[in-house]
Amino acid sequence: MVLNLIIAEAALELVPDELARHPSVRNDARRRELAPTELLLDRSTHHSAMLKLHENYKRGRPDLVHLTLLSVTSTPLYQSGRLGVYIHTRNNLVLEFREKTRPPKSYFRFRDLMQKVLKERPSSGLIRVRSASIPELLRQLSPDLTVGLSVQGKPVALENLARQVAASKNTAVLIGGFPKGHFTPETTKSLDLLARVDVNPLDAHVVAARFVYEVEKGVDGKTDGNQR
Repeated sequence: MVLNLIIAEAALELVPDELARHPSVRNDARRRELAPTELLLDRSTHHSAMLKLHENYKRGRPDLVHLTLLSVTSTPLYQSGRLGVYIHTRNNLVLEFREKTRPPKSYFRFRDLMQKVLKERPSSGLIRVRSASIPELLRQLSPDLTVGLSVQGKPVALENLARQVAASKNTAVLIGGFPKGHFTPETTKSLDLLARVDVNPLDAHVVAARFVYEVEKGVDGKTDGNQR
């Protein structure tokens, strides 16, 4: 069983050109001795600059991506090599983590790493970057089942969905990497199932951690059953 976890449409990007001259961005760049467009867009620092930015409510939250990565890369499933992790950004860049690679626990170290990766776009190493939309990424992964987790989805018991994933050879599960809003129509059309796993909206890192844990239980149960 392989689970490909995709943090989709992630709010992870460098400061766009149209914000480069805003005072909050220029001050941050001066303080950190970087060019404005080499900074990771972060609402906690660049809020005033982002107010007129297109779909600003979905952008500038790299901390959400960081929390989600920390939640899933610390799990036994990831450490066993059965969980692949991908970040798909709203700009259609895909960051792929080499097997068992773990992100820095410090947000500031993570921020600096992401700035470097998004600027240099390495094609090899611990984190590889390539251009790909969600449909293109899914074609490359060729999953047997593709599931998106969203409050807009069909209500499904988390443990039932996890057992279905655990029984599949190759599954892709998409979790939104943004603070508000929903998947784009392009993403939704690429799914076999859009599922809602709780009556309340949950943060991405909470959904990811709970889902991976349930998949682990399903895999362990399947293994125990085979042994018996």
